[in-house]
Amino acid sequence: MKVLKFGGSSVASAVNMNKVIDIVQKEAKKEPVILVVSAMGGVTDALLKAGDLSSKGDEAYKALLKELEQKHLDAVRSLLPIQQQSATLSLIKQHFNDLESVCDGVFLLRELSPRTKDRIVAYGELLSSLTIAAKLQSLNAHYQWVDSRQLITTNSHFGNAAVDFVATNSKMKCYFEEHQYQLYIAPGFIAADETQQTTTLGRGGSDYTASIFAAALQATVLEIWTDVSGMMTADPRLVQNAKPIQHISYQEAMELSHFGAKIIYPPTIQPVMLANIPVFVKNTFEPDAYGTLIENATAVNGGSFIRGISSINNISLLSLEGGGMVGIPGFSKRLFEALANERVNVILITQSSSEHSICVGINDADATRAKQVIDQAFDFEIKTGKVDPVKVESGLAILALVGEKMKSHPGVSGKMFGALGRNGINVRAIAQGSSEKNISAVIAASDVKKAINILHEEFFETTYKQLNLFIAGAGNVGSKLLDQLKKQMSYLQQHLRLQIRVVGLANSKRVLLNEDGIDLENWKALLQDATPGNIHDLVTRIKAKNLRNSVFVDVTANAEVAGVYGSLLEKSISVVACNKIACSSAYSSYQQLKSLAREYNAAFFFETNVGAGLPVIGTLNDLLRSGDQVNRIQAVLSGTLNFVFNHYDGKKPFAQVVRQAQDEGYTEPDPRLDLGGTDVMRKIMILARESGQVIEMEDITNNGFLPASCFDGTVEDFYAEMEKQEKHFKALYDEAAAKKCKLKFVASYQDGKASVGLQHIPADSDFYHLYGKDNLVLFYTERYPEQPLVIKGAGAGAEVTASGVFADIIRVAKA
Repeated sequence: MKVLKFGGSSVASAVNMNKVIDIVQKEAKKEPVILVVSAMGGVTDALLKAGDLSSKGDEAYKALLKELEQKHLDAVRSLLPIQQQSATLSLIKQHFNDLESVCDGVFLLRELSPRTKDRIVAYGELLSSLTIAAKLQSLNAHYQWVDSRQLITTNSHFGNAAVDFVATNSKMKCYFEEHQYQLYIAPGFIAADETQQTTTLGRGGSDYTASIFAAALQATVLEIWTDVSGMMTADPRLVQNAKPIQHISYQEAMELSHFGAKIIYPPTIQPVMLANIPVFVKNTFEPDAYGTLIENATAVNGGSFIRGISSINNISLLSLEGGGMVGIPGFSKRLFEALANERVNVILITQSSSEHSICVGINDADATRAKQVIDQAFDFEIKTGKVDPVKVESGLAILALVGEKMKSHPGVSGKMFGALGRNGINVRAIAQGSSEKNISAVIAASDVKKAINILHEEFFETTYKQLNLFIAGAGNVGSKLLDQLKKQMSYLQQHLRLQIRVVGLANSKRVLLNEDGIDLENWKALLQDATPGNIHDLVTRIKAKNLRNSVFVDVTANAEVAGVYGSLLEKSISVVACNKIACSSAYSSYQQLKSLAREYNAAFFFETNVGAGLPVIGTLNDLLRSGDQVNRIQAVLSGTLNFVFNHYDGKKPFAQVVRQAQDEGYTEPDPRLDLGGTDVMRKIMILARESGQVIEMEDITNNGFLPASCFDGTVEDFYAEMEKQEKHFKALYDEAAAKKCKLKFVASYQDGKASVGLQHIPADSDFYHLYGKDNLVLFYTERYPEQPLVIKGAGAGAEVTASGVFADIIRVAKA
C-alpha cells in the first residue's frame, strides 16, 4: 500500500484537481493507494478569519462564507459532468449551511473557543476531499471515502492535538482489514478526541495525517505532493542558485524543517521514521521530476556533506546572567520550568562553561511574557544582586547549517563563521549539539538573506564565487574599467570560478542600482535615466542592499567620495580605490582606514594610487610581509611629468605639451596637481607609509619648477600663464641639455625623509632611458642593498589605471 498526500495549490482549482486525479489513478493501478487531501488552496486560511467575527459585522462574515461557498460550487461545476453535479452541489451547500450556523453562534456569543475553531477549519479538508471523491465517482473509480476523524484519535488539546497512536493504529488496522478497495480518500489535518469532538493536528497537519496512515499500515512509501520539486539546499526565494536535494535522511529533514524549511514539518517525519518508511516529496506540476527522497541513511550527495541551510525569523534572545549562578545547581531547571509553565517554546539554548550566563532563543511574540515570568522566578536573586534582570534582544533570527556527515569533516564551524565574519555578519549566539547534525547561529534578522547566500556559496556553489561591485565614477577610468569587466566576465567565471556583477554605478549626479546586475552593454543610457543622487545616497543604498561579497570601487578623484570609505569598511564592505585622497590625507585617517579593514575583515586595496597598473604597492607589501626592510626608495612616479619632459624639446611650447598630456588622459583633471608635484608627493608619502613610516605631506620637501604665478586662477588661466612663462621652461631644458642630461621629476625616500623635485639625469642613470609615460621605482632593501628591485612600466592612462583597479578587484575575491 502507498500513501499519497495532495494539498495547497495542488487542489486549488478544477484544473489542478484533474492533475491530482490523473496521478492518483495511475498509482492505484499498481497497488492500493490512500489519498490524503488538505484544504483547497487558501480555504483553511480564509475560514480562520472567522476568528475575527467578534469585530466583523453580520454581513461581513456572511459575505466571506458566500465567497467560499461560491468558490467550491464553481470548482464542482468545472470538475464534474453537468448531469452528475446535483448531489455534490447539494452536499456542499449543506456543509456551508452547517458552517454558517456555527459562525452565527460565534458572532452572537462574541467568543471563539479553540474547540469551535477546530470545528470551523475542518470544513476545508472535508469539502476538498469530498469534491475529489465526487470526481472519482464520475469516472466510475472503485474507491472509498474515509472520515479521518473516525480513525485518528487524539487528546483534547484543540488546535494542536496529540495523537494516541495505540488507539489510532488499532482502529486503522481493523478498518482496512475489513474494507478492500484499491483507492481510499481521506481528509487531512483533522482528527477527533475520545468524545468524537473534532480536533486538528497543527501546522503541517495534513502531511502528518498521511504519515500516520503510512506508519499504521506499514505502507511501502509515503509521497507528499506539493507545488515544488522537493526540498532545496536553501529557500529559493532568498537564494537564486538553491539546488534540489535528491536524498536526505530523516534526521536531516527534521533539522531543516525545524529551522524554517516549510516543505515538510517535523511531526510528519516521526511516525514514518520509526517505521522506516521512505518519504518522497514530489511536484504535482512536474510529476516526472525526481523530487526528494527522505530515508534512514543517505550517502554524501554530489560531494557535499552539508545537506541544507535554513533559518527562523522573529527570534528574541533572553540572557540570564550573574555571578550568583556559578556553581549553584538548579538555575537552568528554574528557568526552563518558568518558561514551560507559561507555554513558551524554547528554540535554542546556549550556556557558557563558566556558568555565568545562559541564553535561550524564543519567538518574538513570547518575549515580553517570558521576561516577566523569568524575572518573577528569580525575584529574590535579582533583588539581592546575585543575577541581573533578564536581558531581551529582539529582531533576531536563527541560521542553521544542517548535515549528518558534518561530524566526520573537521573545520565546518570555522568555515561557516569565517565566511560570515568576512562579510560583517555578527553572531550573537551559537549552538551545536554533540551529534553535530546542525550548527546554529543567532544573527540580526536583517542579515538573514545575506548570510544564507554567503553560506550557500561557501558550501554548495563550487562552480563560482560571486562578487557584487558598486562603482563610483563613470568617467574616463570608470568607462575603461566597465569595458574590461564586460570583456572578461566569461573568462573569469570559466577560469577563476568568479562571477563579477556590477550592481551599482554612480556619477556625480545619478545612482543606478540593479541587484541582478547592470547591463554593461547599455550602462551609459541606463545611468543617464537613473535616479538622481549623490555619493551618500549610493552608500545608504549599498548598506540597505546588504549583499554578500560587496566591493566599493572608487575611480574618482573626489574628496567627498574618499570620505565614505570608513563607513563602508565598518560594514565589512571591501574598498578598492584609485583615488589617492584617502591614503594621502592625515596619517591618523590613513591608519584608521587600515585598522577598520583589519577589524571588520574587509579588504582595502589601493594599488593604483602609485604607478597606475604597476604592482608597486603589492610588491612593497610582499617584501615587508616576507621580513625584508626598506632602506631607500627612488622613483619617477608621475607618468604625466615623464610624458611631458620626454616630449618637450624647447621647440614646441611647454603649455602645448601639457595640453597634449591632458587630452590623452594622462593628467589629473587639474594638471597643476601633477606639474606642481602634489601628486608625486602623495605617491611617495603613500609608499613611505606602506613601508612603516609615520609621515605627513608637510614633512615632504617639494623642489618645484613651476613659477608661483601658474597656481593662480582656473585651469585655463594656468595654460595661459604657462605660455607667458615659456622662457622659464626653455631655460630648464637648455640647462639639462648642456650637461647631456634629461629632466626627470624624481621622488626619494630615505631615513624617514622624503622629497620630490626636478633633477638632471645623466646617461648612466636608471631613469635616463625612461620613455613615454613610464614610471620607474627602485626599492633598496636589506635584501636588495646595491642592485635595487626595479618596477618599470606605464604609469598613467585610463586603460592601465583601470587594469590596476581590475587587478585589485580580483585580489578582493581571493582575499
